[in-house]
Amino acid sequence: MKLVLLGAPGAGKGTQAARIAEKYGITHISTGDIFRKNLKEGTPVGLKAKAYIDKGQLVPDEVTCEIVAERLKEADCRKGFMLDGFPRNVMQAEALDKMSDVDLVLNIAVELDKLMARLTGRRVCAKCGESYHVSTFAGGPCLKCGGEVIQRADDTEETVGKRLRVYTEQTQPLIEYYAAKGKLASVDGMKSIDEVFAEVVRVLDAIA
Repeated sequence: MKLVLLGAPGAGKGTQAARIAEKYGITHISTGDIFRKNLKEGTPVGLKAKAYIDKGQLVPDEVTCEIVAERLKEADCRKGFMLDGFPRNVMQAEALDKMSDVDLVLNIAVELDKLMARLTGRRVCAKCGESYHVSTFAGGPCLKCGGEVIQRADDTEETVGKRLRVYTEQTQPLIEYYAAKGKLASVDGMKSIDEVFAEVVRVLDAIA
């Protein structure tokens, strides 16, 4: 099974990806992870990416595609994979078409206005990473370890707004791209984690 996972920041992709990988035994490929691995190991393509990152520039699509293409050649991808964070735009999707034949693109659909409240209300423990939300957490120290509960820098309204705008402009056209190919399936990301996963399983079992 070869999957692409789509969803706005805060849609719960990471949580669902971990569950999908475990249940179906497929390799979860996070572009963030493979970027960090290539940078750490100083691979030729990692050094290409580093040249842009060191200048504070975005890594070009061609370099990102090269990093993903190299990852998909590895042995653990032969039985299937799930891409998370790639493609981010139509140009990358067209490049992926040349690398591999994807079975399904799974979109975790969310209402962006509600997503803003979900993300800006998120709080995490600076010590152990336990996650809370202002709608259910009254404040004070972490209930798990007693550490300080803080708002992450990327969960402020300004930063979240910017991330959602980038998603809408660049990634949302992918939904139309894959729908036109008949490869898109959407699940309701506003439900609980377990309810979303139950929908995901129904979709994936139909193609497995």
